[in-house]
Amino acid sequence: MQAVILAGGKGTRLKPFTTCIPKPLIPIGDLPILEVVLRQLKYYGFNDIIMSVNHQAELLMAFFGNGKKLGLNITYCIEDMPLGTAGSLSIIENLQDNFIVMNGDVLTTINFSDLYNFHTIHNNDTTISVYNKEVNIDLGVLKVDTNNTFLDYIEKPTYHYIVSMGIYVLSKKIIDYIPKNIRFDMPDLMLRLKEENKKILCYSGSYYWLDIGRVDDYNEAVSIFEQRRSEFLFDE
Repeated sequence: MQAVILAGGKGTRLKPFTTCIPKPLIPIGDLPILEVVLRQLKYYGFNDIIMSVNHQAELLMAFFGNGKKLGLNITYCIEDMPLGTAGSLSIIENLQDNFIVMNGDVLTTINFSDLYNFHTIHNNDTTISVYNKEVNIDLGVLKVDTNNTFLDYIEKPTYHYIVSMGIYVLSKKIIDYIPKNIRFDMPDLMLRLKEENKKILCYSGSYYWLDIGRVDDYNEAVSIFEQRRSEFLFDE
């Protein structure tokens, strides 16, 4: 099975860590986050890996090479310009009929095989992995009407949102809906597919997920990985 790794971003929210190295190579514990992802994909049967790279591409390519040391077949799609989280798919050759697309900087315990099977069994055009994200507000939240009249006071509330995990399964036929040579992100693609009445289902489960987008997230990821390493790596 095949997976496309989106690894071309600059990781600006993680500076200064990403000043000298690409975000997917930032270590959690003794491994780069992307190596954790790749070892998980291999465990679940995804041996054909395509990395979409742009910023500091030479460092990623030098580190992972052809994937032989991980028992994978890794090839690269080099973007001449940043094309966004969906745009690079339009220039990748040899895509399979169904394939995973994901960010290279997420820490998760999702079962990639179950996700892929869910997509194919339901004959989806697109499957979006989702997570129930808890957001704590450490302030008093006020409700007011249009006249600024006080209605309610909620002290330090907790909200729950269904969020995208940055992990998808796509059918190859949806590539026709991605414009070429312009920046085009996954939200743009999902909305376009919805307009075209394509079948889009969301996949959820009892797994852990964290997007390593900010310094606080990175510190949390390091702590969680060190405490629960066996939940993320099954090949050790």
